Amino acid sequence: MESPSTGVDVLFVLLGAIMVLAMHAGFAFLEVGTVRRKNQVNALVKILTDFAMSTCAYFFIGYGIAYGIDFLVSAKVLSGTGGAFAPKGYDLVKFFFLATFAAAIPAIISGGIAERAKFWPQLAATCVITAFFYPAFEGMVWGSRLGFQDWMLHTFGSQFHDFAGSVVVHAFGGWVALGAVVMLGARRGRYRKNGSVVGIPPSNIPFLALGAWILSVGWFGFNVMSAQKMEGLSGLVALNSLMAMVGGILSSLLISRNDPGFIHNGALAGLVAVCAGSDVMHPIGALATGAIAGMLFVVVFTRCQTRWKIDDVLGVWSLHGFCGAFGGIACGLFGQETLGGMGGVSLPAQLAGTVIGVAAATATGFIVYGALKAAVGLRLTADEEFQGADIAIHQIGAYPEEEVPAYGGSLNHDDPLQVA
Repeated sequence: MESPSTGVDVLFVLLGAIMVLAMHAGFAFLEVGTVRRKNQVNALVKILTDFAMSTCAYFFIGYGIAYGIDFLVSAKVLSGTGGAFAPKGYDLVKFFFLATFAAAIPAIISGGIAERAKFWPQLAATCVITAFFYPAFEGMVWGSRLGFQDWMLHTFGSQFHDFAGSVVVHAFGGWVALGAVVMLGARRGRYRKNGSVVGIPPSNIPFLALGAWILSVGWFGFNVMSAQKMEGLSGLVALNSLMAMVGGILSSLLISRNDPGFIHNGALAGLVAVCAGSDVMHPIGALATGAIAGMLFVVVFTRCQTRWKIDDVLGVWSLHGFCGAFGGIACGLFGQETLGGMGGVSLPAQLAGTVIGVAAATATGFIVYGALKAAVGLRLTADEEFQGADIAIHQIGAYPEEEVPAYGGSLNHDDPLQVA
């Protein structure tokens, strides 16, 4: 019976990995719909290449830092016939699943630094963060590194609980993005000398909505499959994810006065916040968590752009950073048995773990992007930014046919451009 059970676990985790892989298309289209047309190609290329770089960095370095496992052995051993790895390649699909989580960090950052960041320095930052900084914190919370969870248990009577990564993934990515955005500076022309804000509307609401929908659907793999074994599968996680999502939608609908950008991101705010406690909350607690997160996103994003003058293009600091941190704390509140939760969590432990995660991520962002800024620079020149990252970096726009000069005179049937 062991072999079929292992095969089911492999399939279970593999499906989760594929669903989270698909979420990266959501990251891409959310950014494509938010940035201006002249930066849409850059958004697509960044997400794809960051994913590739993250996977390599995590495979060769990061996964070993997090869990003490490396893959520099024979394929026979990797497949589980040598004893060091689980049968049927379970450890390999587990890596695949967790690699898609690691790749979410640069995907989050990408939305904050959009429209004015150089390409290669960002790819270098992706490599360093997913090879060293993110795995170090991941290994502390989800592994046994530095005795962190033992210390939490000894100090607070409970370990830091983050079932699907409100803090480990989302808050970490959002607070790293803060350092990147501050080091990069605002887009040119975003703020006038008198302090007023120049509005830059989204370029394509349907693409923005498509990105949010893809992310929302994939999130059920992100959360539910975080059990990592079929025996740990829980319908409670699925229902809590659903309730948090709709809570975020409805609260952002009300507070934003029907703004489509806020409404679609409100769904994501609720899902970000519920990750940590999706396995221990009551569905009503999950609904409340999502509703608070939806309002939190709208309020923080607005203040970030207008009062604090932090030009975070997609609002990733408010969406992932603040809502992720709130989710870590909300787990310790709505997970309590007195509020209908499963229990086994401690609010002081959740507060401490969240603060440590935010501090580690913020330091990472300023260290990595500060070093790159000093060494090679982070942003495009004024002319390149005016021209757009698509042409400046990739030499092609999102709508190349519109960029072909109109031909005057009679049609030349020997010219394939005119015939087309």
